[in-house]
Amino acid sequence: MRKLAFEEIHSKRPTAAEIAEQRRHPFSALVDNVRSLHNVGSIFRSADATLVEHLYLCGITAKPPRDEIRKTSLGAEETVPWSYSASAADVLAELKRNGVQIVALEHTNKSIDFNRAPYHFPLCVVLGNEYLGIQESLLDFCDIAVEIPMFGIKQSLNVSVAFGVMMYELVRQWEDHNF
Repeated sequence: MRKLAFEEIHSKRPTAAEIAEQRRHPFSALVDNVRSLHNVGSIFRSADATLVEHLYLCGITAKPPRDEIRKTSLGAEETVPWSYSASAADVLAELKRNGVQIVALEHTNKSIDFNRAPYHFPLCVVLGNEYLGIQESLLDFCDIAVEIPMFGIKQSLNVSVAFGVMMYELVRQWEDHNF
């Protein structure tokens, strides 16, 4: 075994033009009131890695172009479809009208393990503020709430880490049922 050189790894990756032509996974995410630009950048990078269909940036969540986002995303904001809306509720209402399942990634009295949730594609995962979580008023739009099990003393993962874990679970479930 040997470690691959950057050039070897890079040569196997698709170009931005090829990515633009690829079919994306049928899930998106709504990122509401995320304060850290580095978290936003990390979310873009994981969205690129998992071919997320769309990122909806809402509320105080920063949007590109920002150097702080790019530093963490490594340019993924150029390959991931995204839009900005001041109102997360307006975006969620539109998605629901279009038959999209809305999934809260949040601790609620009805949250279930994210590995066992009944997902129906297309879907949109809702992420909230690093400290306060998802706004209570947005939970009314959600069809289900899921949480990632925690085995230590902390109650949750960083929002961008939780996003990455969640997206890879959705990829796994989508591919298990569609290949």
